[in-house]
Amino acid sequence: MYQEERLIAIMEYLKQHRRITAEQICSLLHISRDTARRDLVKLKERGAIIRTRGGAILPSVHQEVPGYSGRLLTVSEEKNKIGKLAASLIHKGDRIILDTSTTVQACAEHLNVTDCTVITNSINQADILSAKEGIDIHLLGGKLQKEHRFLYGASVVEKLGDYHADKVLIGVVGISENGLTIPHEEDGMVKRKMIRQAEQVIALSDHSKLGRTSFYQYAELHEIDLLITDRLPDQDFCDLLDRHGVELLVTESEEEDEDM
Repeated sequence: MYQEERLIAIMEYLKQHRRITAEQICSLLHISRDTARRDLVKLKERGAIIRTRGGAILPSVHQEVPGYSGRLLTVSEEKNKIGKLAASLIHKGDRIILDTSTTVQACAEHLNVTDCTVITNSINQADILSAKEGIDIHLLGGKLQKEHRFLYGASVVEKLGDYHADKVLIGVVGISENGLTIPHEEDGMVKRKMIRQAEQVIALSDHSKLGRTSFYQYAELHEIDLLITDRLPDQDFCDLLDRHGVELLVTESEEEDEDM
């Protein structure tokens, strides 16, 4: 195998697992430690990795989160499946809190229950649900974040304290050993309060967010009861969830069960 082929294989592994050791490279590519070291040096020279003691990690990528309208244009089929599965967990009479994420919006679009109470700080979620019968909507008032179309501030956090919900559904930008994270502190503070006001906390995340860490932590992993995603994570991530008592639902698994 040529060096360029090895470098591609190493980067593919890193994209899935976020870190790699020299021993793993040797085992994966059947090469010596000296060859593995030279491959890591080459990747470091290209700025593709950060060397660590015994291996490498991917460099942090700080991406600007698009505005809500822009994110709606990229709502994937994976997010739609996650939202549909999440909506199936909402039952008649439930009192639920919905945050402002586009994946949670996919849940709102699939919601088909009666005698349900929804509390949200999202203009879009309230608008979608207003067309559905049998759903009582409480829109939290506060300062409007125009680009991302949510309401925030002390008044939103204070008002949330008046409610007690059966479930809260929240989206994430990053979920890792560092907990649940998001770029915007003002949104994160609202999410943190939402979590504290619900009996069951359900996080919705497509596979691209797993293992990532963003700027502001609004919850630790042990505060989450259930994670719904579209692909089965690697074993290390599954073990991480298990250690923190987080149940996992995967849309791929649901589809496989239906086909059997």
